Amino acid sequence: MVDYHAANQSYQYGPSSGGNGAGGGGTMGDYMAQEDDWDRDLLLDPAWEKQQRKTFTAWCNSHLRKAGTQIENIDEDFRDGLKLMLLLEVISGERLPKPERGKMRVHKINNVNKALDFIASKGVKLVSIGAEEIVDGNAKMTLGMIWTIILRFAIQDISVEETSAKEGLLLWCQRKTAPYKNVNVQNFHISWKDGLAFNALIHRHRPELIEYDKLRKDDPVTNLNNAFEVAEKYLDIPKMLDAEDIVGTLRPDEKAIMTYVSCFYHAFSGAQKAETAANRICKVLAVNQENEHLMEDYERLASDLLEWIRRTIPWLEDRVPQKTIQEMQQKLEDFRDYRRVHKPPKVQEKCQLEINFNTLQTKLRLSNRPAFMPSEGKMVSDINNGWQHLEQAEKGYEEWLLNEIRRLERLDHLAEKFRQKASIHEAWTDGKEAMLKQRDYETATLSDIKALIRKHEAFESDLAAHQDRVEQIAAIAQELNELDYYDSHNVNTRCQKICDQWDALGSLTHSRREALEKTEKQLETIDQLHLEYAKRAAPFNNWMESAMEDLQDMFIVHTIEEIEGLISAHDQFKSTLPDADREREAILAIHKEAQRIAESNHIKLSGSNPYTTVTPQIINTKWEKVQQLVPKRDHALLEEQSKQQSNEHLRRQFASQANIVGPWIQTKMEEIGRISIEMNGTLEDQLSHLKQYERSIVDYKPNLDLLEQQHQLIQEALIFDNKHTNYTMEHIRVGWEQLLTTIARTINEVENQILTRDAKGISQEQMQEFRASFNHFDKDHGGALGPEEFKACLISLGYDVENDRQGDAEFNRIMSVVDPNHSGLVTFQAFIDFMSRETTDTDTADQVIASFKVLAGDKVSLEAPGGWLGGALPARTGRVGPGGPVCGWEWPRALPCHPQNFITAEELRRELPPDQAEYCIARMAPYQGADAVPGALDYKSFSTALYGESDL
Repeated sequence: MVDYHAANQSYQYGPSSGGNGAGGGGTMGDYMAQEDDWDRDLLLDPAWEKQQRKTFTAWCNSHLRKAGTQIENIDEDFRDGLKLMLLLEVISGERLPKPERGKMRVHKINNVNKALDFIASKGVKLVSIGAEEIVDGNAKMTLGMIWTIILRFAIQDISVEETSAKEGLLLWCQRKTAPYKNVNVQNFHISWKDGLAFNALIHRHRPELIEYDKLRKDDPVTNLNNAFEVAEKYLDIPKMLDAEDIVGTLRPDEKAIMTYVSCFYHAFSGAQKAETAANRICKVLAVNQENEHLMEDYERLASDLLEWIRRTIPWLEDRVPQKTIQEMQQKLEDFRDYRRVHKPPKVQEKCQLEINFNTLQTKLRLSNRPAFMPSEGKMVSDINNGWQHLEQAEKGYEEWLLNEIRRLERLDHLAEKFRQKASIHEAWTDGKEAMLKQRDYETATLSDIKALIRKHEAFESDLAAHQDRVEQIAAIAQELNELDYYDSHNVNTRCQKICDQWDALGSLTHSRREALEKTEKQLETIDQLHLEYAKRAAPFNNWMESAMEDLQDMFIVHTIEEIEGLISAHDQFKSTLPDADREREAILAIHKEAQRIAESNHIKLSGSNPYTTVTPQIINTKWEKVQQLVPKRDHALLEEQSKQQSNEHLRRQFASQANIVGPWIQTKMEEIGRISIEMNGTLEDQLSHLKQYERSIVDYKPNLDLLEQQHQLIQEALIFDNKHTNYTMEHIRVGWEQLLTTIARTINEVENQILTRDAKGISQEQMQEFRASFNHFDKDHGGALGPEEFKACLISLGYDVENDRQGDAEFNRIMSVVDPNHSGLVTFQAFIDFMSRETTDTDTADQVIASFKVLAGDKVSLEAPGGWLGGALPARTGRVGPGGPVCGWEWPRALPCHPQNFITAEELRRELPPDQAEYCIARMAPYQGADAVPGALDYKSFSTALYGESDL
């Protein structure tokens, strides 16, 4: 040690092995980078400068007195650099270069530079502080330099719950003062003005020194002086602040407060062991509480989703048909609302439920907890089975709706066609039975008989022409029965009546013909002209009736080709109209010729043509009706053609969009599969890339919405097929849902890998090495390894699992870990979990037991003839040794001590946060040992239960 004193003051000081942790390596990090630019302008405030001078001087003297010296004026006493170098040696425990003995300015500057170089060697960045300014006695620079030293050697190494330096010291103060009323430490200035925070720190660690309940918040000077005096007298912390300065300043100096508070931290550092133990328990309990919360959320979400599926499936399985097409279209609209409104949120819930379940299981594995087993019937597989049943019912329900609508549409068409044909037939048969039952041939003349015979032949011709219509009516009725038409009873009744009447007509026709043929030989005269008219008029009349029936016939088409076929047939029909008109004129000419002959020969006709009831007026009337129906038919066909052209446009429009969206979804699915295998870059880069990829997918949703709108137009137009595309809306929806689910699962896998990496302390290089090894042996890129592939992977990583008895046994043990369900496949997550367990350490039940033991204060029992010394407790010693309190009590000598496995509720409430303390008290069983005291709790069985080693 170098002599830093003047010639008349000699002092030797050697470095101590127990110095203030100034070991040298490492920088102060982000916090020191922030504190480098200390606010020198604030030193212009005389109140703050006064506080800093007093505090920094007292702090320096608290260390310099170990070397037998001190300073009086902080500006002047460090100017030659000797005491500055001495201060650094004392607080660091290291030797500095030999100082220069001269009293010249250059010697002082060199000494100060040696001190500043030593500070810089400890990773401290000195901003705008030079040796010349210290030698010149610059108060601002000197105070800034001392504050930098305090930060580096007194505050930087403070660490509380992964926070350090200023934040760590503030968190320590908050934790220690949390139970005290009127204390709320939020900073290092105004939070300390009333003095209660200083007293609370002392009372927390040495309650016998402070009567905290007697302190008043409205008497800050008394509170501050009480804390300063107690700290100086009992804790060996020099008085660094003045109560009047703190109270009289609007905002006390933060650096002065931090310097003084750091002395309390180092003074009470012996209590840090208990706090660390409490923090460990808090961490373990927090993990347990979070896991229980996730389990409860899973149970609730699973119950809600299963209940929704249970309610929805009976609705989808309802196959009760409706009587009208309007009622079935309303059912279809309700089903569309279900698809658009009700189902999508449930798809999201199902996806989120699977993600939550996977995240929970990952967290349980990372914290060495038993795997979560949901309640009976609420497993992910149960939900998937229920969802599969739902989708099967949904698919069947949609197919049933469309088929039922087609059936009802077909039924309406057939029923109307049946009514038209039945009405025409009934109109034709009206009076035919009475006519056939007449016995007029018994009194008729020969010519009348011949006329009756011809008339009957014409009627038979007409009857044969109507045979097709009767067969059509019966066929339509049969089809209505097969299609389960709701009014089949009335249809069958009417059809049966027509068939019975037709049979009766056939029988009557046959009987009348026999009667006419019996008397035919007696009748020779007949008017051939009328007969020819009748023979030609009857078919022509039937043709016109058929034409009118066809022109009024309803039609239903679904494609442009079908309507064009109808138009072509109609055009062909119109091309026959000129020939029909000529036939009409020829028939009318026959009638006119008969009248001309009768008039020219003065023949008195009995009236109408005896061979037919089809008069020229009827022919002309029906011909005019045909002429009127033709343009109406033209208009109806053109309207239907326009509708089918519109439908074709809708088909092409949907197909165009579907042929873009469908391949896009398929491409994205393939890209996601490729990304999940390649996984380039860090996990965070992969996660960011996947989330960007997910956003690009979500941004594509408007294209799907446009397709949904086009699909709705198609369904509203009752279009059931589309030859322009192989994609249906159902395929697109399923593909979209699979795409969203796949990207969400892939992101969840990466997040779980990040959780695994962070929790297990796996480096990015290790994670990439694991991924590279896994992908190398995953030859089929299926995301899982078979046993032989997994064995080859382990061998490549250095595991001795060769094909011998010992290697096979080790491989079987590893397979039981990574494939507990014996599926024959090892997923990447299972592979990462195994490798993380092989390369990292985690909390164990023994560590938690040791932590509880620290909080319990290592209680002991005394074996003496009278038990606990006759019931009297020993006296508290208050002595503190290197490892904490020495047994804590003054026991009679020669009595053996034994550690106990219990802790009291009071100790838990004192050392743990309130919610976690009550969590432990509610779950710890009473301690049953022979040395149990009232209120003793068994923390050993509680700790093992946390890790599934016994029932909690």
